[in-house]
Amino acid sequence: MTFNPFTLSEKTILITGASSGIGRQCAIDCSRMGARVVLIGRNEERLAETRRQMTGNGHVVMSFDLTDFDRIGVLVADIVTQCGPLHGVLHCAGISTTLPLKLMSTEQLDRFFRNNVYSAIELTREVCKIRHMPKEGGSIVFFSSIMGCVGESGKSLYGMTKGALISAARSLACEYAKRNIRFNSVSPGAILTPINADLPHMADPDLRRQLEDKHLLGLGRTEDVSNACIYLLSDASRWVTGQNLIVDGGYTVR
Repeated sequence: MTFNPFTLSEKTILITGASSGIGRQCAIDCSRMGARVVLIGRNEERLAETRRQMTGNGHVVMSFDLTDFDRIGVLVADIVTQCGPLHGVLHCAGISTTLPLKLMSTEQLDRFFRNNVYSAIELTREVCKIRHMPKEGGSIVFFSSIMGCVGESGKSLYGMTKGALISAARSLACEYAKRNIRFNSVSPGAILTPINADLPHMADPDLRRQLEDKHLLGLGRTEDVSNACIYLLSDASRWVTGQNLIVDGGYTVR
């Protein structure tokens, strides 16, 4: 048998935001690496489409709004009852915007923190309860962004939520090290997905060229990020915790 430290065989992985884009690709690729995947998202039809592209059996699809904080505990308990302890979590779900400060409202601040930060923390609180993860520990990965690492005009609202996840992963790594639960974040650069293909910065040839020029290796693909996540979920990264893995084609080098 070929040695493969990146295998996810016999692991159960929960992936939020699995109905499209990077989350969908992560679900597909984790299944290819042997994992049993629990897919979470709001759109049941799109989750079913993700499931049809996966390999293997035993995957579970659950439609759920992660801002319904009062019910997250029930959700995680039901998943563990059905699938057993969770070996890993990829929290891909989140929302994005470009918005100048003068147009930002407290309601928008609340909405973005609820979707991008509070949901991650509330889900983590439940997943990390005794018996919800194996005794040998596990891996939790928050999806941040290069906008959580560097500045850009109009990205303060989005960026501050993503920066919060990087900071949270560092301190949670310290808090849960005794239980061997690892916390890391992944920060992608600009990724080509069906959803963002029609956005102005992608659809306009000149704007897209400017964006591509900011990335030394060009724009990324969803599998570029999912491969990084597989590493963080697998035993290959058993000695990696509290880190932010930047996957940006060289954007932050300049």
